[in-house]
Amino acid sequence: MSDTTSVASLPGGIPHPHGGKPKLDHDSGIITVLVFLGLLAGGIFFTAWSLYQDVSNAGVQITTWLPFLLLGVALLIALGFEFVNGFHDTANAVATVIYTHSMPANVAVLWSGFFNFLGVLLSTGAVAFGIISLLPVELILQVGSSAGFAMVFALLIAAIIWNLGTWWLGLPSSSSHTLIGSIIGVGVANALLRGRDGTSGVDWGKATEIGYSLLLSPVIGFVAAAALLLILKFVLRNPALYKEPAGNQPPPWWIRGLLILTCTGVSFAHGSNDGQKGMGLIMLILIGIVPTAYALNRVPAPSQIVEFKANAAAAAEIIEKQAAGYNVLGNPRPAVTAYISARAINEGTYPSLAVLVRDISNQVDSYGTLDKVPAAVVSNVRNDMYLASEALRFLLKDKANNLKPDEVAKITAFKGSLDKATRFIPLWVKIAVAIALGLGTMIGWKRIVVTVGEKIGKSHLTYAQGASAEVVAMATIGAADMYGLPVSTTHVLSSGVAGTMAANGSGLQWSTVRNLALAWVLTLPASILLAGMLYWTFIKLF
Repeated sequence: MSDTTSVASLPGGIPHPHGGKPKLDHDSGIITVLVFLGLLAGGIFFTAWSLYQDVSNAGVQITTWLPFLLLGVALLIALGFEFVNGFHDTANAVATVIYTHSMPANVAVLWSGFFNFLGVLLSTGAVAFGIISLLPVELILQVGSSAGFAMVFALLIAAIIWNLGTWWLGLPSSSSHTLIGSIIGVGVANALLRGRDGTSGVDWGKATEIGYSLLLSPVIGFVAAAALLLILKFVLRNPALYKEPAGNQPPPWWIRGLLILTCTGVSFAHGSNDGQKGMGLIMLILIGIVPTAYALNRVPAPSQIVEFKANAAAAAEIIEKQAAGYNVLGNPRPAVTAYISARAINEGTYPSLAVLVRDISNQVDSYGTLDKVPAAVVSNVRNDMYLASEALRFLLKDKANNLKPDEVAKITAFKGSLDKATRFIPLWVKIAVAIALGLGTMIGWKRIVVTVGEKIGKSHLTYAQGASAEVVAMATIGAADMYGLPVSTTHVLSSGVAGTMAANGSGLQWSTVRNLALAWVLTLPASILLAGMLYWTFIKLF
C-alpha cells in the first residue's frame, strides 16, 4: 500500500542528486488488497460478535437500539484513532531501515505492523487507564450520559483531525501529545460550561510534563544522536559507514542487524504503549453504555475477593482514624469528588472517604462476589470504587496526608484491590485495537517517512546516521518506560536525524526544521482548542 508524495528536494525545489534512494512505491496486487480488506472486515466482524456475546452473557435487557448505535459509532471512532495513529507514527520505526537499505520499504512496514500488533496483544493494560484518569471525574462517573458521549467524541475526533492534518503535511508530531491536549481541551470546556474557572478542569501536572517534553525531546534527540555518531566515527574508522549508500547496497551485517532490531523494538513498544490508550477509551465507552457487562470484573479469583475484604477493612480503619472527631451527614460522594478536583485536603476529606470505603466494603460483603452484584446497581458500585481509587491515588501523593509508611502500604494494597475490580480489558478489545493499529501501520506511511529520510538533511541518510538516530530513539523509549521521563519518541527520532546531519557536516533543510518545530509547538494548543470547541458543539447537539 502506498500514497502519493513529493520527491525530496533541496531548498528552492532542487531535487536531490544522490543515488541510492530507496524504492518506496510497490504495486499492491489484487491479492494484497483483498487480504488487507479481509483483515479489516474480519476485525470489524470479530469486534461486533464479541460485543454481542458479552452483552448476551451478561443478560442485558435491550429496550432501545439507540445506545447501541451510539456505541457502534463510538467504537468505530476509537478504532479509527488507532488506525490513524498506526500510519502517523510508522516513521518512528521504519524510516531509518528503509533509507539505509536495511529492509525494503514494503517489508519494513509489514514487519513494523506485525510487531505493533504483538505489542498491543502482549501489553499489560497499565497505561490504558492512566489516560482515563486525566479526564474530568464527573464525566467519567456519567460517561453513559450525553455529556459523556460528547467528551468521548470530542477528544477522539480532535485527535484524529490533528493527526491527519500533520500527516497530510508530512510532519511527524506526537500522537500522545495530541490526545492529551484533546483531553485538556475537554476538561477546560467542561469546567467553563459548569460555571467554574477553566483551569480547574485541567491536570496541570500533565500539561507541565508535556511542556518539559517539548523542550527536552528535541534537545535529547539532537545532542544524543550527534554524540553517538561522533563516537562511532572515532571508534570505527570505516569511511563507508559515513557516506551515502552506493546504489541500493545494504549496510554491513552488524549495522543492518542493529537497525532491524531497533525497528522491531520501537514498533513493539509503540504498540504496547499507544495501543493501550485506545483500549482505555474503548473500555470507558463500554462501561458507560453496557455497564452490566463491563463495569466490574466479574471473574476474579475467589482469593481476590477475600483479599479485597481484608484490604478494605484495613484501609477503612486507617482512614477512620484520620477522620476522628468529624462525621459526615448524608452522601459522602460530592465531598470526595470535590477533593479529586481540587486535590486539597480539608476537614471533610477523611470523614467522607471513610464512609465511602465502608459503603464499598459493605456492598461487596452483602453480595459475596462481584458477579452477583445486581445489574441495577453495577454502575453505582463501579462508580464508588473508581471514586475511592482516584481519591486514594491523590491522597497517597499528598504531602499533607499525615500517613505513616505502614499505613501507606495498607491503603496502596486496598487501591490495588479496587483497580483489579474495575480496571480490566477483555481479550477481544486488545485484539480489535491490535488489528486497527497494525493495519494502520501498513498504509499511508510514506508521507512522514519521506520527511524523516529526505527532507531534514541536505544529503542522503548514511548507515551510521540511521543507526545513531534509531538507537537513541530505542533507548529513549526504554528510559521513558523505566523512569517515566517526559519525552516524545517522535520528536527524539526527527531531531536525532537532524543531529546526525549536523555532526556529519551534511547540513539541514531549515524550512523543514522550522515546520517541524512549529507543528510540535502548536500540537498542544491546537488540540486543546479543537477538542474544546467540539465538546461545546456536541453538548449543544446532544
